[in-house]
Amino acid sequence: MNNTNVKQKNQNEKPMVSVIMGSTSDLPIMEKALEFLDKMEICFEVNALSAHRTPQEVENFATNAAKRGIKVIIAGAGMAAHLPGVIASMTTLPVIGVPIKSSLDGMDAALAMLQMPPGIPVATVAINGALNAAILALQILALYDENYAVKINTYKEELKGKIVKANEELNKLKYKYKV
Repeated sequence: MNNTNVKQKNQNEKPMVSVIMGSTSDLPIMEKALEFLDKMEICFEVNALSAHRTPQEVENFATNAAKRGIKVIIAGAGMAAHLPGVIASMTTLPVIGVPIKSSLDGMDAALAMLQMPPGIPVATVAINGALNAAILALQILALYDENYAVKINTYKEELKGKIVKANEELNKLKYKYKV
């Protein structure tokens, strides 16, 4: 399908954000991040890597991400959820962990990301919070690029507008004792 209204990515552009998941079973959760990054026109890549099943590939990814121009890594994982921490141990790039609910209501994954040892931080969002991970990635990029700062400010203003509109709708509700 050729849609001329869709902005085409320049083939010379390199990804700034890397979205990593432990397996493709995490994709339904991580898609919220991918959709947001796409909407904000941030070049990104997406891969499945496993801290337990493909440790050499994880090490290769983490040690080379900055050299490839990656600025922020979003890593989603469930259960033991070592992926974000292992990546964070091998790079100085900011790593945002997305705990994925797969067992123990996602608390096992959240605690694995939250309880990192000193010196190996993983910024951790809510369980299944891939959208917030992408928003945080944009906020990080906005520190260095005015275009991204405008995008995040616009997004936040749209959020305010939704609440204003919601209150206008709630004011129209008619109940006997509503004042």
